[in-house]
Amino acid sequence: MMFFMLLLISSLVIIITSWNLWTLWSKRKFREEKRVCVVVLGDIGRSPRMQYHSLSLMKQGYFVDIVGYSGSEPLRDLQKSSFVKIHYLKPVPEWNNQMPRLLSYAIKTIWQSIDLIWTLVRQVQSTYLLLQNPPAIPTIPVCWFYCRFFNTQLIIDWHNYAYSIMALGIGKDHLLVKITMFIESFFGARADKNLCVTNAMKNDLKTRWNIEAKVLYDRPAKEFRPIDLTEKHNLFVKLSETYEEFGNGEKDTSIFTESSHNGDIKLRNPRPALIVSSTSWTEDEDFLVLFTALHEYETACCSKTSTLPDLICAITGKGPLKDFWNAIVKCKKWKHVKIVTPWLSNEDYPKLLASADLGISLHKSTSGLDLPMKVVDMFGCGLPVCAYNYPCLNELVKHEENSLVFSNDGELFQQLKIWFTNFPNNEKVMKKDQEFREQLKTFQKLRWDSNWSTVVLPYFN
Repeated sequence: MMFFMLLLISSLVIIITSWNLWTLWSKRKFREEKRVCVVVLGDIGRSPRMQYHSLSLMKQGYFVDIVGYSGSEPLRDLQKSSFVKIHYLKPVPEWNNQMPRLLSYAIKTIWQSIDLIWTLVRQVQSTYLLLQNPPAIPTIPVCWFYCRFFNTQLIIDWHNYAYSIMALGIGKDHLLVKITMFIESFFGARADKNLCVTNAMKNDLKTRWNIEAKVLYDRPAKEFRPIDLTEKHNLFVKLSETYEEFGNGEKDTSIFTESSHNGDIKLRNPRPALIVSSTSWTEDEDFLVLFTALHEYETACCSKTSTLPDLICAITGKGPLKDFWNAIVKCKKWKHVKIVTPWLSNEDYPKLLASADLGISLHKSTSGLDLPMKVVDMFGCGLPVCAYNYPCLNELVKHEENSLVFSNDGELFQQLKIWFTNFPNNEKVMKKDQEFREQLKTFQKLRWDSNWSTVVLPYFN
């Protein structure tokens, strides 16, 4: 009951604030150019799809206002463009974390609602508002009221369902989960247009809530591409200055590559194998599966008859569970498996993917209806993956055609064992790797900009 009251108060505050600022808004002169506001209730720099939207709009001559939180660096092209203005929201005060959970959530909702509506009214003049979902609260109702009040077109981009993510932590029968589901269904059905990430989600939106949506598959940006051996070597040497796992104890060399006296770069043979997993360190990625498989790999390496190489596992990204899993990693006393958790720049991250021998995706999808964008990035770099399997994954990853899928730690271990037996000289695996990469070349032909121009641009014309 208290939550409903707080939610009602929050809604009234939003409406009153909007009304009081109406005079100020009505006196402002609209620019002749079309403008789009992109709203992300999260770290802008860690929202690649919404940044790609912004870049594509910018290239089409639109002025773009991006509203969200600071944290990671946004893409350089967004920061330096005169067509883009980034508006950072104020974070919720830290003292709110000391409150009881329900009260803390209510205060957070009210804080974000007021801050978001104030930012939109005071600083944004948009013809369209493109909103990322999730999160749904308070963004969907706030943006819907704003758009109705100021005659702005609301476009929701469904990355997943907010209620399914919330249910992962508090259970699907919790009151907050039911409220979130209602908000998504009620306001989502009243948006002017909708986008989503898979055909499975498109069908579910239609069946569940009678929401018509266009499918915009994530596609790799141009930065995600295969690279040559010299670029790989330069990256490894650079990383070795910060992460000793990449070093070889000598200047201008790495544990994977070396430079001859005449400047030629070559791969070491033997050398460790490199696997990479990109993550947001959230509950919908089960790292226990990966660490159990790596433990089995370590055990197999200790066998006297083992033909497996040492393994370096790079896990990139930031997120709430990173410290928890890092503490577990430090407890491992493995001799043949090393885990490193680097945070890479926007320039170095694609190069690391392109330099790996195999990608790992642990994304499980709380709704079962979205796809791991990290795999899209890997495919753009020509990197085959082992991906955790769930119902709609085959819209992206096709088992034994362009990559491999697994359902548990045992299957992942077996795939690692087969892939790296007699590495890097296993002709059967080398042939399979080449077949996968040939399939990925077809995937790489359609990049984000071309796909976006076909699917999304008509929404803004």
